[in-house]
Amino acid sequence: MQHIAKIFSGTGSHYLAEKINQQFGHPTGKVTIQHFSDGEIQPIFNESIRGDMVFLIQSTCSPAENLLELLLMIDAARRASAYKVVAVIPYYGYARQDRKDKPRVAIGSKLIANMLVSAGADRIITMDLHAPQIQGYFDIPVDHLDSSAIFIPYIEQLIEQLKVENLTFAAPDVGSANRIREIATYFNAEMVICDKHRKRANEIASMVVIGDVTDKDIVLIDDICDTGGTLAKAAGLLKEKGARSVRALCTHPVLSGNAYANIENSVLEELVVCDTIPLKRPSTKIKVLSVADLFAVAIRNAHENRSITGLFIHSQLRNK
Repeated sequence: MQHIAKIFSGTGSHYLAEKINQQFGHPTGKVTIQHFSDGEIQPIFNESIRGDMVFLIQSTCSPAENLLELLLMIDAARRASAYKVVAVIPYYGYARQDRKDKPRVAIGSKLIANMLVSAGADRIITMDLHAPQIQGYFDIPVDHLDSSAIFIPYIEQLIEQLKVENLTFAAPDVGSANRIREIATYFNAEMVICDKHRKRANEIASMVVIGDVTDKDIVLIDDICDTGGTLAKAAGLLKEKGARSVRALCTHPVLSGNAYANIENSVLEELVVCDTIPLKRPSTKIKVLSVADLFAVAIRNAHENRSITGLFIHSQLRNK
């Protein structure tokens, strides 16, 4: 028996759910997010979901409220007798808190995983976790999508249209090296690493470039752009070391604090991001690529019990 798939959206990702549902040919499911005068949230499904496979789309940007809203929607769906509840979280907040890197701190990403499972989620679909090992925090299946499926076609277009030569990929820190190496291998290109040292969160104390960038067209790739400080500093340093051009591709445009000013005043040619999080405002230097088609395929395959392996870069490497 094929259970009906119904897709609903939380407040933070309604724009993305609308795009995803266009692929399915039916409107986003009807849900009301009621707010009491003190700010308390109560989601209400306005249609029957009994026996259905329910997909709830919500990024946890503005993490506290959107996360709580998602947890309450999961609980409401379970209590409404949904067959399965799948949390589709394009941007998984708190992923940077993946370990105890100093005394007496929380491991936020593990706590959030526990909360999602306790609320009643049967499966998680997400994209570009800050640390891929966060998948291991869950005792339910996790489909971890890769933004390379979005960025690779864009880079190919860039090479063809702008005649980019001496393409070199740069990791903004040592932790990103494996991700960058896969894409560099795909394009048979070189890679360099910008090794940074922080004194505290969102503040870089020093940075050095490992590798030769002279007369190279550099593509920086990262999972999160928060304040934009790392990208701006890395781009400036790469230019100083002789790079011909520098652009950046980042999956999640958190863009908090002085991020817009940092990006717009930097030497970056452009910053290309995904719409896992909505932009707070437009910028002449920021271009947005949609993840809607990728998530639509992942949701359809999850509903039909089909593999999603073909969506990943390692499959594309094998088929080149």
